Amino acid sequence: MAYRILLVEDDAELREIITDYFMDKSEGAFNIESAKTGDEGLDKIVENEYDLVLLDVMLPEVDGFTICKELRKDSDVPIIFITAKHNEQNRLYGYNLGCDDYVSKPFSLAELYAKVMALIRRSKGLIRDEVMTLGKIRLEPFRYTVYVDEVEVTLRPKEYAILKILMENHYKVMSREILLIRVWGYDFEGNERIIDNHIKKLRKSLGEAGSQIKTVIKVGYKLEG
Repeated sequence: MAYRILLVEDDAELREIITDYFMDKSEGAFNIESAKTGDEGLDKIVENEYDLVLLDVMLPEVDGFTICKELRKDSDVPIIFITAKHNEQNRLYGYNLGCDDYVSKPFSLAELYAKVMALIRRSKGLIRDEVMTLGKIRLEPFRYTVYVDEVEVTLRPKEYAILKILMENHYKVMSREILLIRVWGYDFEGNERIIDNHIKKLRKSLGEAGSQIKTVIKVGYKLEG
């Protein structure tokens, strides 16, 4: 089975380099389609279904952030931004819109390939034995279990969902907005402060390991080891 990847990038040389590398490395497992402008990328997204989207931020006609925002209205396809913008504010903005990861130019083709492989495997449920461990916390997604110092702890569904997101994005700051969207959905009309209440409950449920969840003032939360 070949996975369809859409590469939206206005640099023709970079498009060719990424396409050639992925086609050769995957031995036909990846089918790379490309678009050189934001409008062309949006047209392809409307007309086709993809397993992952590689998205430059600075594009002619429509920028990558706008494309990501449009995609997230009705799709959870994995999105990786390819960007020359290195500052934290732009990264946080991208995560708030719903992207899954970033690579910054110049980047390693091997690193980009590894990120794509990991996201596709995760999104397709191919990692059946995945175990996520950080500090005292161990989370086993396909058994829906959480352990602290090898002792199983019971979490409410929303607590578990928040912890899983934090584990998947450990050491990254996750804003209240993105946590709200990913756990409650785009249509939720409540206040973002509901996240604070659930983080408080989650910390209590985790006991001593609850201190691994760090508050980033005026932004959100991150999980550390």
